[in-house]
Amino acid sequence: MAVFRSGLLVLTTPLATLAPRLPPILTSAARLVNHTLYVHLQPGMDLAGPAQPQASPLQATFEVLDFITHFYSGADLHRNLDVRILLTNIQTKSTFLHVLPSVQNLAHPPEVVLTDFQTLDGSQYNPVKQQLERYAISCYSCCSQLSSVLLYPDYGTGELPVEPLSAPLPSTIRPASPVARSPKQPVRGYHRGAVGGTFDRLHNAHKVLLSVACVLAQEQLVVGVADKDLLKSKLLPELLQPYAERVDHLSEFLVDIKPSLTFDIVPLLDPYGPAGSDPTLEFLVVSEETYRGGMAVNRFRLENGKEELALYQIQLLKDQSHGENEEDKVSSSSFRQRILGNLLQPPNRPELPAGLYVLGLTGISGSGKSSVAQRLKNLGAYIIDSDHLGHRAYAPGGPAYQPVVEAFGTDILHKDGTINRKVLGSRVFGNKKQLKTLTDIMWPVIAKLAREEMDLAVTKGKTVCVIDAAMLLEAGWQNMVHEVWTIVIPETEAVQRIVERDGLSEAAAQSRLQSQMSGQQLVEQSHVVLSTLWEPQVTQRQVEKAWNLLQKRLPKTHQTKI
Repeated sequence: MAVFRSGLLVLTTPLATLAPRLPPILTSAARLVNHTLYVHLQPGMDLAGPAQPQASPLQATFEVLDFITHFYSGADLHRNLDVRILLTNIQTKSTFLHVLPSVQNLAHPPEVVLTDFQTLDGSQYNPVKQQLERYAISCYSCCSQLSSVLLYPDYGTGELPVEPLSAPLPSTIRPASPVARSPKQPVRGYHRGAVGGTFDRLHNAHKVLLSVACVLAQEQLVVGVADKDLLKSKLLPELLQPYAERVDHLSEFLVDIKPSLTFDIVPLLDPYGPAGSDPTLEFLVVSEETYRGGMAVNRFRLENGKEELALYQIQLLKDQSHGENEEDKVSSSSFRQRILGNLLQPPNRPELPAGLYVLGLTGISGSGKSSVAQRLKNLGAYIIDSDHLGHRAYAPGGPAYQPVVEAFGTDILHKDGTINRKVLGSRVFGNKKQLKTLTDIMWPVIAKLAREEMDLAVTKGKTVCVIDAAMLLEAGWQNMVHEVWTIVIPETEAVQRIVERDGLSEAAAQSRLQSQMSGQQLVEQSHVVLSTLWEPQVTQRQVEKAWNLLQKRLPKTHQTKI
């Protein structure tokens, strides 16, 4: 069966009877589309008639909003699909008589059009398919070689269970008003409203939040995108998409689903954002998690002489396939966790010993490099510990001993003549000039020793080598490794570990971290990212995942056998 890049799914069945058919519809669509699936709700459309089908307005009711939520929830089982429900013909009561746009350009022109339309004989009836193709081309900017597929025959030979029309979908949207709502109750339209979030790796829960906001807004939607201080409390903030990238994805999605709206996408730098200060806003869409924040925004508005916003609360989408230590809701945090161990960018190709593939393992002090290095050793890697090389270099007679003593004086020595590294460390940490003096001596020496160790690894028949070095990137050793693997943990956790491990004060631990690159700076230059934030068995699974993926991309001559 041919696989298409993007598609348009036209749903013609009434919403109440469509709900039980969604799983097979989505499964069939997922087999035919491998990128973007646009969904167009057009209940009651007749593709069998002689006249050209036309898009017709669909009144926005709570049933429609619930259906959108349930559709995105079901679509989360097919994560290869970027699903986008088009809202162009879904209109609130105040705009129900507006003329629909004739043609809508989509970010990814559909290459295949699908429908749940049921022909009388249950076959791929040509006139119906031709009507479907003509309809899609007349409404959307589709490719000239558009193909059409009727999904209904794929459902199977048995009769589908159909709920009665009166059976409502489970409620997923709750307006702030305590007045009970009915599924058929029309949704009120507003001129301007707001919604906010981090919107990292735009997922189906985000799409529900944004879609409801787009249905409610008739003129403008203000979208606050969390940035700077609001990101510090996020899990694995180093793996967050950059603000500009999040805005680009967000803008493309919003323009696709409702091009008639004006979108004002702004950085969200405090908990209130534009929702707390803009007197022209009328509503705010929040999730179950952020509902209290919405209430706080309204209190803030009242305190500053502004009217309260109508709050619309959206249920969280459950993640049916979440892993250990992941949230049970559809969450960007879980998506970032799943990135751990993956290759993020193509490897370097430095001139290194033939037959040896070199990884540079780095991370801020206290991140857990030694434990990860030991796990990699157990999997067959040859480990070069830059700290051990430093000890060799500092030892009397070592290549760095005399230059360091000449630079820092004999008062850094123990009585036996060896260098007291604690005393030396107290001299350089927090003193950029002194630190540079030391690193200018040590880094070239350790690099030379590391290259000697790499040659030794080759003679021992090793094919994968790991250089464990906290200052790998600061020292400019990228040309010594094929890939940089970075371990990230929150700075607060790192400080606690340094205090417990080295007996330093919190201030001294923080001073040590300030002399190093931040986790964010390290990740920007990394090929693989890991984290030791969770239990040891979770770290072990991460390392095994990264190692197994490494084996798949290594030349056969480099693959390690334990």
